[in-house]
Amino acid sequence: MSKHAHVHPPDQNRVLRIRLRKISGQIAAIERMIGEDRDCTDVLTQVVSVRKALKSFAEVIIQQHTRECIEHATDSKESQRRLRELLTVLKRYVE
Repeated sequence: MSKHAHVHPPDQNRVLRIRLRKISGQIAAIERMIGEDRDCTDVLTQVVSVRKALKSFAEVIIQQHTRECIEHATDSKESQRRLRELLTVLKRYVE
């Protein structure tokens, strides 16, 4: 985990939390579908939706981190450190 304490502006924080609540709702829907023994293709369709929503969420976080943490670092050394951290996480993200 990074030691950098990042604080999102309140409006961005609200948007991120709304996205996460929607994703949580989608996951809860998958759980209900399994409990109802719904058709596998219906369940998988919902799984695809959740994957896309998580991908979109991650892209927003990546963009925000790049703009706010890397570009606005206190100096070039700090910026390079943060970029290395991001690249390490992105390696795992694309696996």
